[in-house]
Amino acid sequence: MEFVNGSRVQEFVLLGFELGQSKRFLLLLFFGTLYVLTLAENITIITLVVLDTHLARLPMYILLSNFSWLEICYVSATVPRMLFDLASPYGIISFSDCFLQFYIFFSLGTTECFFLSSMALDRYLAICHPLRYPQIMSPNCCYALVTACWLLGFLVYVIPVILISKMSFCGPNIIDHFLCDPGPILSLACPPLPNAPIIIQTIMNVVVCLGDMFFVMLSYGAVILTLMKSSRPGNRMKSFSTISFHLVVVALFYGPVAGSYVVPAGESEAKVIKVITLFYTAVTPFLNPMIYCLRNDQVKDALGRLWKRKAMFLKRKETM
Repeated sequence: MEFVNGSRVQEFVLLGFELGQSKRFLLLLFFGTLYVLTLAENITIITLVVLDTHLARLPMYILLSNFSWLEICYVSATVPRMLFDLASPYGIISFSDCFLQFYIFFSLGTTECFFLSSMALDRYLAICHPLRYPQIMSPNCCYALVTACWLLGFLVYVIPVILISKMSFCGPNIIDHFLCDPGPILSLACPPLPNAPIIIQTIMNVVVCLGDMFFVMLSYGAVILTLMKSSRPGNRMKSFSTISFHLVVVALFYGPVAGSYVVPAGESEAKVIKVITLFYTAVTPFLNPMIYCLRNDQVKDALGRLWKRKAMFLKRKETM
């Protein structure tokens, strides 16, 4: 981890968005507002599930409340740092902080893959095996599944991050991105690059992303086939509506991730990668709560019950 002149690399410079001051301020204002709204949406969902006894017993909402907490962590791993860099002239980040962000961001992304698979499994069991569903997806099993998602998500990238952090970096130390992404980081490493870190990271990406995506598509495919055979059109349409929202969330996550791997090389590659990364780090966590929950009748009913409880509490407080 040394420059050619022998000095040790202590920090990187995140190049971020090469824009004028006025455009940087508009981006700061827009994504700052988006970040606050994202936190508010996901905190609302967590609060509803915790306070509403009906939702708290349902496996889907146990998963969704944890998914909302994951989204809060996921967006907080990158957006506050990006906002800070937009407000400052230089995005300087220490070597250790850069790799810490790299590890947390990719671990949370991997955890999200596992959560999407878990929610697909939940819908598959609920629709394809309704009689066995209460026994299989009991609260204890659901919490065990949630724990497994978090543990596996944070274990997958331990070895790749350690191996990449041990590589030699010869300079320059400018990362053409707004976060510490392995692609730009590896471009700063001294040639010849060791094969082990790159091969291990590639294998992890392929196994986790493609494996989870295949499982999700297989689960929802079985669900759709089961619904097509259903004899009750009303129940069929309601279930199709729910599944369609789930599939939109899956597409919003895997679509940009897949797109980042097929961007053609060229002068505009870095800019396109930044836009794609910005979408799934800042925009997708904002859209997910609205798609998953805020259009859901059970969530609306829970909001109504919570509002009535609050109104009754205030009325009782006034009469005291």
